[in-house]
Amino acid sequence: MKIIRFAPLALTVIAVVAGCTMLTADSSGVNWKSVPTTTLTLFYPAQSSYQWVRSANHPGSSVVATGGACVTCHNGQEEKLGNKLVKANALEPTPVDGKNGVIQLSFQVAYDDQNAYFRAQWKTRNPYPGEAHPFVRFDGKEWKPYGYPKLDEVVRKGEQPGIYEDRFSIMIDDGGVPGFANQGCWLTCHNGERDMPNFATRSQVQANPLYQALKQNDVRKYLPSTRTDADASWDKGKSTGEIAKIKTDGGFLELMQWRAHRSNPVGMADDGYVLEYRLSDAGGNPFGSNVDPKTHQPRFMYDESKVGRKALTAAEIRKVPTPLIRGYNAVPFDPKTAWKAGDLIPEYVLNPEGPKGSGADNKNVKGVWQDGMWTVVWVRPLNLANPDDKALRDGKVYNFAFAIHDDNITTRGHQVSFPVTVGFGAKATIEATRVK
Repeated sequence: MKIIRFAPLALTVIAVVAGCTMLTADSSGVNWKSVPTTTLTLFYPAQSSYQWVRSANHPGSSVVATGGACVTCHNGQEEKLGNKLVKANALEPTPVDGKNGVIQLSFQVAYDDQNAYFRAQWKTRNPYPGEAHPFVRFDGKEWKPYGYPKLDEVVRKGEQPGIYEDRFSIMIDDGGVPGFANQGCWLTCHNGERDMPNFATRSQVQANPLYQALKQNDVRKYLPSTRTDADASWDKGKSTGEIAKIKTDGGFLELMQWRAHRSNPVGMADDGYVLEYRLSDAGGNPFGSNVDPKTHQPRFMYDESKVGRKALTAAEIRKVPTPLIRGYNAVPFDPKTAWKAGDLIPEYVLNPEGPKGSGADNKNVKGVWQDGMWTVVWVRPLNLANPDDKALRDGKVYNFAFAIHDDNITTRGHQVSFPVTVGFGAKATIEATRVK
């Protein structure tokens, strides 16, 4: 594990890049000039949930209800859809000022005997990398949340600044999820989720048997196969035994997320899947909460001997790197420090040694922002045998769907793609190039 030091302005912050001697978006060894590029238009979906696309309000509901593909009606219409849905309309009750309707994603795929290699590029709306994430701020007496995603009401009202990390996500289906090849992520997005219609309150979720078993307090992505009613309602969950059988049979989606703040500084992406909830693979993620739930104080602060101070200020956000990394630029929080009103410490702390086993499958994923563009290179092992992974294999075709979170936003505020086939030594819309 190498430690890379950056010194923008007067602040030195340590970033960790696993197995590299320099910060680069490419440790794959692939000659990307020899790999074809596919450009996909990702568009803003607003509140077009699983339930909405099957409702009478959707002109194509009959196509959807019979298992038809979204592109039956919308092939080549991504830009038109995104630019329409990003503005105030029946599907967008809380439009974000200046939000772009579409993002052009350039995507390349290669593979050898050991790994698949993905290279993704896209331009950001803002003239800076979205590597900042919410903080906790000392108000002179207490530490309180500072910074929220732009869709949140406190940002829309001007009570909090819009602060959130950029993200690039990939969902993968190997044919085990009925309908995903045609309808992609619209199988996973439902009423009741955060920033969606009929939002489920914390008390409602806590009273639900499935979410009690999951030990979760909100509704996130899930598959219709895990619900008992035809509408796939969030609160109509099947039993844990029935859901376990679906997982054993391979009826889940791979979901991998590269995060500009919570994974990129340690050269990783987190590894997860979608079934009855948006779940993490066994072994954990490279990040965790930095806030003690009892004291509401941070658990770690910046190491003054390496960073030059113990906390940041609001004026430094987006001017200096902000990640807090255990073992490198983080030390245990000292409540006896003479903290000043306005001091900021990240809400999350990174741990490069945190992910284990299946959770560490994406331990070689690196992104670099330059000239307004992210370039992310992703190394994913082939032939994984973990029960929470979709194993990529030579000779197989998969259904991929992509999402990008940009401009300090999360939940449904992303841009998404229709599903696309990716083949490894097999015919598909995107065919991986065999290398080495």
